[in-house]
Amino acid sequence: MRIHHLNCTTMCPPGRRLMDGRKGVSGPAALVCHCLLVETDRSLVLVDTGFGLNDVRDPRPRLSPLFLNALCRPRLHEGMTAIRQIERLGFKASDVTDILLTHLDFDHAGGLDDFPGARVHLLDAEYQAAVAQTTALDRRRFRPQQWMHQTNWVTYPTPKGGERWYGFECVRELSGLPPELLFVPLLGHTLGHAGIALNVGGRWLLHAGDAYFHHGEMDPARRRCPPGLRFYQTLMQKDARLRHYNQERLRGLAMRHRSEVTIFCAHDAMEFEQMEEQEKVPADSALRMMPIVQPESTLRI
Repeated sequence: MRIHHLNCTTMCPPGRRLMDGRKGVSGPAALVCHCLLVETDRSLVLVDTGFGLNDVRDPRPRLSPLFLNALCRPRLHEGMTAIRQIERLGFKASDVTDILLTHLDFDHAGGLDDFPGARVHLLDAEYQAAVAQTTALDRRRFRPQQWMHQTNWVTYPTPKGGERWYGFECVRELSGLPPELLFVPLLGHTLGHAGIALNVGGRWLLHAGDAYFHHGEMDPARRRCPPGLRFYQTLMQKDARLRHYNQERLRGLAMRHRSEVTIFCAHDAMEFEQMEEQEKVPADSALRMMPIVQPESTLRI
């Protein structure tokens, strides 16, 4: 498999260092929407979609004002959508046969209707919660306008027991997909949230979605997260106990198996830049590389 790392829209919430930990205390922060395009020997698989064309062209009916204008403030540009980036790589929408979703929040599922022929895979608990819309926050985070026309859902029960992946329960057999791809439930941010694990040349990548938001949270020596992001994670969590439990498990995985597994989340700009740089390195070298923590990032927004 070949992996492409895509930033499918940068979100620019107020607070700068309070939100992303970068130098400076004024101006917007920069939070990416880190998606993956996976080239298999059969087709293309997309992991999350970020924001889509219709979000860019007519955002008000599709996105809650709370997130569009206040908390997240995405910089919506057509060229940053997954479909346009995929086209620049020489592919077309119909080449994407499957989409794996970490969860159905608006900033992860906005591009679903740009790939009408693709099957959409996610945990059943996530689909049920998004459809139920039981709380005011659910109605703002889960936006049916983004996926109401989607019919090709493939859902999976949250596993209990059975075969494990590095101690985590997992869904290994994804319908019609290679065994190198699997779901790793990481509940807490939402009740059906999952990471996506990919085996590339014998080494694992784990897209942890929104299980955490800042690379400092995976540092077992001095765990840290900017206060604005801590507040946002607390605001968005559906189960605090499960979220903290799974973060602790991810820290253990990062510490004990860093030579075998690389973990990254959906919104950390530094992690995205590191993975994007590794994508440019020849595959056999990239698989041996470990992320290098740098003090400052140069993400262009």
